[in-house]
Amino acid sequence: MTTDGHAERFTLLRPLLFTIAYEILGSATESDDVLQDSYLRWAQVDLTTVRDTKSYLARLVTRQALNAVRAGTRRREDYIGPWLPEPLLVDERDASADLVLAESVSMAMLVLLETLTPDERAVFVLREVFGFRYDEIAATVGKSVMTVRQVAHRARSHVHSRRRRFEPVDPAEIARITQQFMAAATTGDTAGLLSLLAPDATWIADSGGKVTAARRPVTGAEKVAAVLVNLFHTRWQTSDIRIEMVNCNNTPAMIAHRGNLIEGVFLIEIFAGKITNFYAIRNPDKIATVNVLRRISR
Repeated sequence: MTTDGHAERFTLLRPLLFTIAYEILGSATESDDVLQDSYLRWAQVDLTTVRDTKSYLARLVTRQALNAVRAGTRRREDYIGPWLPEPLLVDERDASADLVLAESVSMAMLVLLETLTPDERAVFVLREVFGFRYDEIAATVGKSVMTVRQVAHRARSHVHSRRRRFEPVDPAEIARITQQFMAAATTGDTAGLLSLLAPDATWIADSGGKVTAARRPVTGAEKVAAVLVNLFHTRWQTSDIRIEMVNCNNTPAMIAHRGNLIEGVFLIEIFAGKITNFYAIRNPDKIATVNVLRRISR
């Protein structure tokens, strides 16, 4: 078998394989490592023995992702403050026409998937997002088909009982709300912010203890508005901070730059015309590669 044959098959499926790894790990950089390690293993495989390349590579990548999750368990337990997934800069055309894909990479869904066990998360992702058969998933996670069905049911019930109904937001509405938000936040217009925030709006900041950030979620429109005014108006208005609007995890996001450094990535979640959640990722390790545009698919 030629190296070109291995590379061609792997490259063709890379967006899907990356998406599987990312939804299991919640980390783009770790997903890149998983794919690199998986390719080295794939390059040693006799291609004449592979009946279904997609299933084979999905199984390989999932196993490596699960190994990475288990190896990082202690780091998660010792993490300072809230843990949020790494933001993912995406071409919105990859997901905008596919509601299942769009929801599966949303920050809200990834945060919810963190409440599952590693096996539950892998089974849920492979079944609910990518539609793999139970026997394929059983071979991947090393469990019986009956057990996998039970795990899938348990994970599905857990997710469905805790998630808010996913609604795609019209691009024009996104543009309007984000423009109004930026105008209000940067000018310190508290009343303007309150008109945009849901009553139970939440601010969650992930710093890993490496930069200044709230170590507990802030809940309630008035409290969140105060955080926003302090950050965007009081602290940053007189500094050399530059805000760039992007699409992360198929939702509007802001990247705050100070010179060549990234100060933070802030994702805005909108539901029923109101901003419901802010996800502030400020841990330098999690935002170092946020400017890398990723391809996702399922």
